This record gives sequence, C-alpha cells and structure tokens, in this order.
Amino acid sequence: MADAKSRARTFRFGVFELAESTGELRREGKAQPRVRDQALRILIVLLERPQDLVTREELRERLWASDTFVDFDHGLNTAINQLRSALGDVAANPRFIQTLPRRGYRFIAPVAVTGGTRDEVVAAGEANETPRSFVLSDPRDLPAASSALVRLLFGLIQVMYLSFYVISLAGFSRVNEIVTEIGSAGRLVLMVLIITAAAGIPLRLYLLTAAGFNYQGLKTKFLKLFPLILPLDLIWALAPFLLVQQIGVGFAIAATAALLYVPFAQRSLLMMQK
Repeated sequence: MADAKSRARTFRFGVFELAESTGELRREGKAQPRVRDQALRILIVLLERPQDLVTREELRERLWASDTFVDFDHGLNTAINQLRSALGDVAANPRFIQTLPRRGYRFIAPVAVTGGTRDEVVAAGEANETPRSFVLSDPRDLPAASSALVRLLFGLIQVMYLSFYVISLAGFSRVNEIVTEIGSAGRLVLMVLIITAAAGIPLRLYLLTAAGFNYQGLKTKFLKLFPLILPLDLIWALAPFLLVQQIGVGFAIAATAALLYVPFAQRSLLMMQK
C-alpha cells in the first residue's frame, strides 16, 4: 500500500507537473513529449531532494545495475541533456538542474509534492518554505557562473586583503603616526589593526590556496566562517583612511563604501559556482 502511494506522487515545479505513476510531463496543463525512462528516473531522484546535491556516484548506484556494462558517463550526460531539452533549461544559466562539475547535480527550483505518504508531503513542503534572507543573497536567486571565473575573482579578492594586511604591517611606524593623531583611542585602533591583520593573513592564504587548487569544500567552509569573516572585512573596509593624506577624504569614503560590499560579494560568488 505504501509503495502504491509513493508511485502516485505528483511533482510540481515552475510551469511543469510530473505524474510519477505515468511518467507524464505537462507544461501549463499541456502534455509534453514523453521523457525517456532513464532520464525520467533521474528527474524523479532530483525532484525528491530539491536543493540537495545528488552525486554522480549515487545516481550510478540507484539507476545503473552493477552488472550492467555501459558507458555510465555518456549515459548520464545524455539523460541530463534530454531533461534540459524537455524543460527548456540551459546549463550555463539553469532554472531547474544545476551541474556541479565532477560532483553531480542539484534541482534548484522549488518543488511541491502531492500524493505519496504524509511524511513525503510534509518534507517537501518544509523544503519549499525555507525562509529567504532580506539581506544576504539566496542561492536560488543567483545566476550560475563558471568555476574558473568564480575562483579567479574570489582569489583576487583574497590577494587584495592580503595586500592591505602586509602593507599596513610593513609601514607600521607610519600607521602608528596616523592612528595616534586621533587621540586616546589610537592605541585601541592600533591593537585592533594588529590583531585582525595577524588573524587575516593565514585566513586569506587558506582561502587563496583553496580557490587556486579548486578545493571542492570551499563554499561550505566559507559559509561556516562567514560570521567571523564579515566583521573582519568590515573593519578593514576602513583601510583607505590609512592613506587619507595621499588620496583625500572623499576618495577614502568612496573606497570604504565599495569595500563594505566586498564580503557579501565573496559569499555570492561562491554560491554562483557551477
């Protein structure tokens, strides 16, 4: 009985509706050309776990028998291309199926499920009702970008911060003269600069090497570290004021305003990575 209920599920996403029991795909209520069996099974696996990474190895284990001698990579790529064609999706800027190179796929659109067991319906509803932040970018709203471009831009940001730290510490005597001009608070400012620079240098070296060597866990690690990185970056957004005598107050304010955006840009970049 439970198995029959599972097969009776209907998945709704965007303008599409998929009846699991018949494999019929409808767009705005109109029947679409039938999706081939293997591609259909892959689509159902992705729809069961919206927003989650489904690895290539997991798809192999679930959908390809271990004693079947086939070109798995070619078969999987062909099936994914068939799904994208059926859904009008584009790999470079996906609305439904996002590719994570050498790792697997993620269904990025909201999914509503009816039928099946009560637990399945509740779980799908909870997944689709994930609250969105009004301040931070949501991965569902961001376009996809190539891994190479994301890593390049992310790496350049780390080089910029490293430059701030190294230049400030190398010109310590000059920085000391500037901050002491603000009075008794100068010692506190100087201490904050030294501590944050000392903490920031190994952090930036880690992020820079992780981006350079395409560490697959970089996004997860960065998001976990973001609550610590954000105040560090906001403090160093004031770095242009260390050069206020050379660049002027107006330019220092403009540069600081731009730097206040950079920590959020780093986060968005990593979430855009395909």
